[in-house]
Amino acid sequence: MKIIQSTEFDSFWAGRGNQIDDTKTENIVREIINAVQTEGDAALRRFASKFDKSSPDKFEVPLSLVEKAGNELRISDPELYGALELSAEHISRFSVRQKEQLSNFEFAMEEGLFTGQRVIPVQRAALYVPAGRFPLFSTVLMGLIPAFCAGVDEMILASPPLEDGLPDRKILAAAAIAFKMAAVTGLRVFIMGGAQAIAALALGTESVPRVDLIAGPGNKYVAAAKRILFGRVGIDFIAGPTDVLIITDAVDRNAAELAAADMIAQAEHDPDACARALVANQETAALISGTLEQRLKRLPDAANAKASLDVNGLIIVFQSNEEAVHIANTIAPEHLELQTANTDWWIPRLKNYGSLFLGSFSAEALGDYSAGINHTLPTSGSARFTGGLSVRNFLKTVTTLRCSAGKGFDNACNAAEILARAEGLEGHAHSAALRRNRQ
Repeated sequence: MKIIQSTEFDSFWAGRGNQIDDTKTENIVREIINAVQTEGDAALRRFASKFDKSSPDKFEVPLSLVEKAGNELRISDPELYGALELSAEHISRFSVRQKEQLSNFEFAMEEGLFTGQRVIPVQRAALYVPAGRFPLFSTVLMGLIPAFCAGVDEMILASPPLEDGLPDRKILAAAAIAFKMAAVTGLRVFIMGGAQAIAALALGTESVPRVDLIAGPGNKYVAAAKRILFGRVGIDFIAGPTDVLIITDAVDRNAAELAAADMIAQAEHDPDACARALVANQETAALISGTLEQRLKRLPDAANAKASLDVNGLIIVFQSNEEAVHIANTIAPEHLELQTANTDWWIPRLKNYGSLFLGSFSAEALGDYSAGINHTLPTSGSARFTGGLSVRNFLKTVTTLRCSAGKGFDNACNAAEILARAEGLEGHAHSAALRRNRQ
């Protein structure tokens, strides 16, 4: 765990956060994409045999098996099933509220000139859910439910096979819960993983339909495939590795315990995860550092968290609140926890984060699972220009224009002619003039 002063931050941070040029990974992924494009299902089977735990005969999972997985979990682990249902309900309510903020409208710009917008869901979208070290069945809810609430006609869930040729059963059970809650008919589940799954979804194969948008997290090969194929298919964003930044101005054992607990919660995801804290004094920094060591000893599986904190863990001691704001906005964390005495001062000044957690009760883990906000968030500083996955990712805001005779219409035509000729586009000018002269 590294502890630095805020005066050291800018030089320490210089050059960090830039995308690493991983040519080897990109070359491997391009070969996979090319193979899927030319060979289709045959390439999917070959790569499944090479990279996954099994290679299924058929890629699509019957919905009867999805429903069966949901029923089995409800019986075998009612507590987990109930927690998933509560989470699904909260995500749905939040997504519906988000969608209400986007609406169709038309208004008269001027006489004879009516402009508007329509909000339209994409027709077919896909959610990729990895199943490596930690099968992310909560991500199923975070991806499917906003899409269903957006009104997507057909959702495809893709996840790698286990030894028995099917996806993780909890992933299937979560899909059943999302499907049941949304009361829709457009869900299909496919057994495929890695970059080859992204390629199949983006390009289509004999068995896998081509989609309009792909969302969901994955390893560096999945991320590279999404980056390469963007433009041929829409994507949410490139995610990973996960990170948190905690701002605290308290100097007591309780504040240190909360900060350390939340840093470990983030660090245990992956050795590349980044857990960081901004603290008001050296005493708090020492308290958090010591508490981290104690908590790691009590963690059942501390390997990932320890590796993450050893390499990427960081505590920064700030001299003023303004200095802390500058640092937080520069880091642009995926998760930003504000455990300060006066959150109202901080909120309008903090600009760059994926999700903001206000006050000591607001654990980031609640956002990960059950509060209703989405846990698929921008990482590696991309919160500078985008927010997290939401119902908006599955919606297109398109514009409309309706014209009729009137002074405003005449003015717009005249301006269009002038601008078109100034740009040397005489055809544009004639097109506008033709309408005006026909009145």
